[in-house]
Amino acid sequence: MTHTVIEAEGLGLRYGRRGGWALRACSFRLPEGRVCALVGPNGAGKSSLLAVAAGLVSATEGHLRSVRREELAFVAQDKPLYPQLTVGETLRMGRELNPGRWDASTAERIVEAGDLDPRAKVRTLSGGQRTRVALALALGKRPSLLLLDEPMADLDPLARHRLMGMLMADAAENGTSVVMSSHILTELEGACDHLLLVDGGRIRLSGPVDEVGAAHLLLTGPATAREELSAHTVVEARTTGRQLTALVRPRGPVDSGTWQTTHPSLEELLLAHLRAPEAPAFAVDADTDTASASASEGVQA
Repeated sequence: MTHTVIEAEGLGLRYGRRGGWALRACSFRLPEGRVCALVGPNGAGKSSLLAVAAGLVSATEGHLRSVRREELAFVAQDKPLYPQLTVGETLRMGRELNPGRWDASTAERIVEAGDLDPRAKVRTLSGGQRTRVALALALGKRPSLLLLDEPMADLDPLARHRLMGMLMADAAENGTSVVMSSHILTELEGACDHLLLVDGGRIRLSGPVDEVGAAHLLLTGPATAREELSAHTVVEARTTGRQLTALVRPRGPVDSGTWQTTHPSLEELLLAHLRAPEAPAFAVDADTDTASASASEGVQA
């Protein structure tokens, strides 16, 4: 069985005694070596989940097991760095705080690719330059688990593409497990092989991207055939004129005489689930290839 780098069971997080729940009843497993897309709308609980995984906050209920602190690196949205230090001093600090683990060549390569002057003060850097320095610190630590909260949000498209390529190549070469939240779905589709969709503080979809996608079909057919959808689990069904388009999880054969079928792209899959928050949750265990769904799996169109 593949080693698990994160395992959550019934995880819940509440801020303050009277505050709302940021996370509730979250259960999932992430096997080592995966690059996981953590997606969901603003306020869904993505940053809270990463904060618990990084050990920055404690769960209110349930628990989350992860790797040891020294094996983990976390890059938060605000990229916290010491503004009075120079770029070079920041990297030296990373080396001194991580004796025996520090990979100077990787950290320096990321900084040099952005044409950053090692003598420049962090406070003078742009948002994109700060991102490079933060990622250099994280990867220089040579973590076994890398947590990234919207890491590329302040980069231009070309810099984002190049840095994403460098990040994915580094992860593949070193077997690093990565959890990365992002609003840019097209950015994640080619890079990630595992999926966590969070909405309303709960896990809506989890498992290997290809297997979660394979469990769904896009059906296109006449609007008069809506009743036939009751044989399947309907995530979303929309009518345009006389045509009906539905994302379903088949519970048996699909009538090819009525429906045209295709497998959804990652973007189509995620957007359909986000537009239909009442749709039942779905999970695939990456080790056993078994799927599970919520008790409301029989929801109708």
